[in-house]
Amino acid sequence: MTDDLLERHPVHALLADGTTVRIRPALPGDHHRLRGFYEEMSPENLRLRFFSLGRRSADLAADRACGPAHPGYRALVAEADGRVVGLAEYDTGGEDRGAIGAGLAAKSGHAVAEGADGAATGPDGAARGRGAEISIAVADGLHHRGVGTLLVEHLVSAARSEGITTFTADALSENHAVLRLFADLGLRMTRRFEGPEVRCVIRLDQDDAYLAAVEARGRAADVASLLPLLRPEVVAVVGAGRTPGSVGRAVLNHLRTGGFTGRLFAVNPGVESILRVPCHPSVAALPKAPDLVVVAVPAAAVPAVAEECGVSGVRALVVVTAGLDHTQAQALLTACRTHGMRLVGPNCLGVSNTAPDLRLDATFAADHPRPGTAGIAVQSGGVGIALLDGVSRLGIGVSSFASLGDKFDVSGNDMLQWWESDGRTDLALLHLESFGNPRAFSRTARRVTRRIPVLTVDAGRTDAGRKAAASHTAAAATRTMTREALFTQAGITATRSVGELLETAALFHSQPLPEDSRVAIVTNAGGAGVLTADACAEAGLVLPPFTPAVIDELLAVLPDGAAVGNPVDATAAVSEEQLTACVDRLTRCSGIDAVIVALVPTALAAATGDNLVRAVTAAPGRRTRPVIAVRLEQDRSVLLLAAGDGTIPSYAEPQAAARALAHAAGRSAWLARPEGTVPDPAGVESQRARAVVEDHLTAHPDGGWLDPRTCAELLACYGVPQIPWAWAETEDDAVLAADRLRGFDGRVVMKAHWPGLLHKTQQRAVHLDLRGDAQIRAAFRDLETRFAGLMTGVVLQPLADRGTELLAGVVQDEVFGPLVLFGLGGTATEVLADHAARLAPLTDRDVHELITSPRCAPLLLGANGDTPVDLEGLEQLLQRLSRMAADLPQLAEADLNPLLATAGGITVLDARVRLLPRHPQDPYLRRLR
Repeated sequence: MTDDLLERHPVHALLADGTTVRIRPALPGDHHRLRGFYEEMSPENLRLRFFSLGRRSADLAADRACGPAHPGYRALVAEADGRVVGLAEYDTGGEDRGAIGAGLAAKSGHAVAEGADGAATGPDGAARGRGAEISIAVADGLHHRGVGTLLVEHLVSAARSEGITTFTADALSENHAVLRLFADLGLRMTRRFEGPEVRCVIRLDQDDAYLAAVEARGRAADVASLLPLLRPEVVAVVGAGRTPGSVGRAVLNHLRTGGFTGRLFAVNPGVESILRVPCHPSVAALPKAPDLVVVAVPAAAVPAVAEECGVSGVRALVVVTAGLDHTQAQALLTACRTHGMRLVGPNCLGVSNTAPDLRLDATFAADHPRPGTAGIAVQSGGVGIALLDGVSRLGIGVSSFASLGDKFDVSGNDMLQWWESDGRTDLALLHLESFGNPRAFSRTARRVTRRIPVLTVDAGRTDAGRKAAASHTAAAATRTMTREALFTQAGITATRSVGELLETAALFHSQPLPEDSRVAIVTNAGGAGVLTADACAEAGLVLPPFTPAVIDELLAVLPDGAAVGNPVDATAAVSEEQLTACVDRLTRCSGIDAVIVALVPTALAAATGDNLVRAVTAAPGRRTRPVIAVRLEQDRSVLLLAAGDGTIPSYAEPQAAARALAHAAGRSAWLARPEGTVPDPAGVESQRARAVVEDHLTAHPDGGWLDPRTCAELLACYGVPQIPWAWAETEDDAVLAADRLRGFDGRVVMKAHWPGLLHKTQQRAVHLDLRGDAQIRAAFRDLETRFAGLMTGVVLQPLADRGTELLAGVVQDEVFGPLVLFGLGGTATEVLADHAARLAPLTDRDVHELITSPRCAPLLLGANGDTPVDLEGLEQLLQRLSRMAADLPQLAEADLNPLLATAGGITVLDARVRLLPRHPQDPYLRRLR
């Protein structure tokens, strides 16, 4: 985030202990505050900062931070409780080098060598990239709480946006705190000892090691900040009414009857107690400041209550009130940020934590949740009630629950990190209608879901009223495709309804994951077996044939007349013992990953419903593969049947069983894949590309589609292979250009161009297979005549060889970030709709899946004995496109269509790029919403 954005919208972020600081640029009006900041420092702290005990360096530092802005210099302050608690600066060594050197680092003459443009250089003068010097100061009493680390992270993000690649800093060798700070950043660092001083050179590459270190710090701070919310010792309810029927009273009653183990208060003027809970006239009048306050007052009163809570030292709010207008909502959030309170809501059902030593139920749901192991986070209170009831009824139970409501602050990302560390949750269930920071959510979910399953209801799949899209790529990038990309890459199991989520949760909770998707079906009724087989096929599961040895073993244990195919029809005469033996044998079969037992009750004594159910649930400890039941007479969609020390899921419909098993197989496959790494394509010129973008947006402040020459230059910065081409604005220029291009094979293509032209074929603005000067002139005159007043020139290219026409592109989603699409291209790309998508930046695994996911993949891989296309070249192109999307937030759309794939290479035949003026924002930078 740039300084001007920070000035208009300062950010708040969490320290290591969960408290909040405000980060913003230093301003001229801060001078007296910074002087006071340094004056309050102990002599020892000043000595470590400035290498001397004098106050002169501190005065210069305050002057510089609040002085006139100049290129290459940035100063950020951290504020807490209205006072400056930290200052961090960097400088590339611009205009007043002497003053900066003396004040910024106090380096006793040991300066970094700089080139004329401020680039750091080695001893031989060779450029190492643009460098900057950095300094950090933290107020006494706030050391070891992460103030300095947080400021440095924000400086690193700002420096990267300016093309700075290294930080240098000098410290006294005895300053262990700052040396540890640099070492623990997660960035590559070298140190050189020079007498009593240490010179640190820090590379600012944003690799996975750095992002993982930032995540770890963020996770610890996030969990610490949620303790007052989810493990409070003192809770108060503001707005609990004296008469039944109020929401506040219902919450208070739930807290009381749920057995909350901490201290509980109500706030209501003029009442001594409500429901036998002590009542006080205001939050300020409470005998002890609450950790958590539940706010259930009219919308107009919410901001004042929130401010009172903040002043009184409250650490967390749950605002169940709905209907806040914009002014009230902003005042609520401002109070929370100013006073460092975490916020759930507004417009929510509440929160709960069933830990036996806490028993917190601050909700107004109909019943108390059953204690258990499922973490639940929802935006819709109605969905929350359904999930609480569902997991309680199944016996899975709830570890903790948060109804996020309008999600002003606490989000699904926060809850995932809580569940990851709470030691109780083994299943995460989400219902999120929106994502505040999808890329940060994706990284968190990728990490969490390797430890516990994360399931979601894919809400908001449809594109009702979807805006007309311009390019083929934008038209293909539906909301469903974008959300699917997020869930697929993050390893989240996405279901289509609350019912399907509960059905899948029952299987994940009770059974091991299948290794693959090979299923055996056993039934006592042929019709039930057929229905189950159809359901499995529709869900993408496989029913492999049995080996002769397995068939013989099954025939030996089943009654006469049994049909041992797959499905196995054990007949209505099968007994409990026979069915048990059959299921046991199939779970030991090496070619089978899961067993579905489809049962119907019969009147035969040996085959009653109860007997057959015992066969399914018998001796689960012997079975290492999942076993699930389908009982067509069952009155509930899913139940968990007791099976020894565990449970087995039983479904009323074969489709539900098959869907759940397919989700389990999908999770197993995702866990088995390598995590993947983001490649670094060779020859990328990111700085040059940013300059191309800046030049275009300077000339066209509103953005727009690039002309062919600028488009080609931008693609060349990323090494995207383009067919040779030439630009011509007159008939004679076209002839000369064609002569140069005919050296390829003698035939050329002519395409008209004017600003805003996207679909040339639909406009009949293309001439193919042109030979000789006469055809070139005739084609140019035709285009010039038909598009008089529009056409600004033509693009000429050699006629391309035959190959597979593909599409590759990028769409910058306002919420999800850059989405890379790939699939079948050409003029019919939208009609065929054969595309896959992944969110950038792409890992090598993402690229592989992009190429193999579309239906056209066999054409690329060499179906029917054909020669495969250049797969390595295709992977390279997608990696380069991903890098371009990640580098350039101004990239609104990029449409490479057609992209010609042959065994000899990959070539872009036509490209369109649209830019919009956007400020870069680091999606991984630690900040609150």
